[in-house]
Amino acid sequence: MKILVPVKRVIDYNVKVKVKADGSGIDLANVKMSMNPFDEISVEAAIRLKEAGTASEVVLVSIGDKKASETIRAGLAMGADRGILIEADTDGDIEPLVVAKLLVKVVEEETPQLVILGKQAIDNDMNATGQMLAALLGWGQATFASEMEIADGKAVVTREVDGGLQTMTVTLPAIITTDLRLNEPRYASLPNIMKAKKKPMSEKTTADYGVDTSPRLKVIATEEPAGREAGIRVGSVDGLVEKLKEMGLV
Repeated sequence: MKILVPVKRVIDYNVKVKVKADGSGIDLANVKMSMNPFDEISVEAAIRLKEAGTASEVVLVSIGDKKASETIRAGLAMGADRGILIEADTDGDIEPLVVAKLLVKVVEEETPQLVILGKQAIDNDMNATGQMLAALLGWGQATFASEMEIADGKAVVTREVDGGLQTMTVTLPAIITTDLRLNEPRYASLPNIMKAKKKPMSEKTTADYGVDTSPRLKVIATEEPAGREAGIRVGSVDGLVEKLKEMGLV
């Protein structure tokens, strides 16, 4: 079984982002970038399936500029087999629908039995690519996976919902999006980092797939959230209730 894992290059989760002075977007100058944390979980899940003998090949794909190749190499160092870089001829972030359409083309070429991707990217939090990809392919989907088991041509996925846990079975080929509690991604060892440099990575462009990358969304302005206001200490439960009434909360 072949597994396809899309990975995205985003601002490292440890970095405090800064908004440009003109409010036109996020300042990316000299900012550390890394693989989207949810995508790291997807890579780890795919590699574990290969180590268990369930999968035969793990293929990574990333869409973006040339630097996205670094993200692919990071996944190859974790244990993936090869990568595909799709250079996008567009400025700024690529919209989920465009990404989904490009991934459809990759799926048609690679014919994987399973696509595992992070439930969302931490830069825009849109949480839409996996669902759009499943709709375009006509495949079953299981989102926000916190547990996953593949056997007999089916995936049994446990997902967290408001009321607790929900377990579902989806027939392969299928789309699975990963949540935080699915696993803890491994650190790449130095020998594996060196080996990753020699693993195959093909380079293509969006033009090769004939997908229109024109944006359909327009960001009007970007601004930092308001600072948190100082709290108020009350002396008793009655004082708390009275304060809540003043604020119109009870």
